[in-house]
Amino acid sequence: MSDIDIGINQADREAVAQHLKKLLADSYTLYLQTHNFHWNVTGPMFHQLHLMFEEHYTELAVAVDDIAERIRSLDIAAPGTYKAFAQLSSIKEVDGVPSADDMVAILTAGHEQVVKTCRAALTVAQEADDESSAALISDRMRIHEKTAWMLRALNP
Repeated sequence: MSDIDIGINQADREAVAQHLKKLLADSYTLYLQTHNFHWNVTGPMFHQLHLMFEEHYTELAVAVDDIAERIRSLDIAAPGTYKAFAQLSSIKEVDGVPSADDMVAILTAGHEQVVKTCRAALTVAQEADDESSAALISDRMRIHEKTAWMLRALNP
């Protein structure tokens, strides 16, 4: 295999990849939480939340693949274990099965955290003149901001 020569030096690629790893870990943890809540939600809003959570975790499943592949495009190994994700993620695991209202609040906070992770990663990608990573991060940020808004609207 030949050396990578995409116009971004090794140090910048490593810096961007480190932030993308955090974004991947946050996204995967949020995916697991959302899927868990999809399976376990109960109450008067069951049907609406069950379907909404499915839409969200399906979108996140595609996102984690996109983020991991971007890391690999930078010639850096992508994390892929629970242990690595737990060390990198800013989103903490939830014990037990929360109420439907608490699920919505937890997921809202999770999406807001991913937005913050995106903001930090975006700055590093822009400083590295890594437009491809910046575009991916910006797209992810927009999706998480919109999702958080929609979740907040459920519990005014």
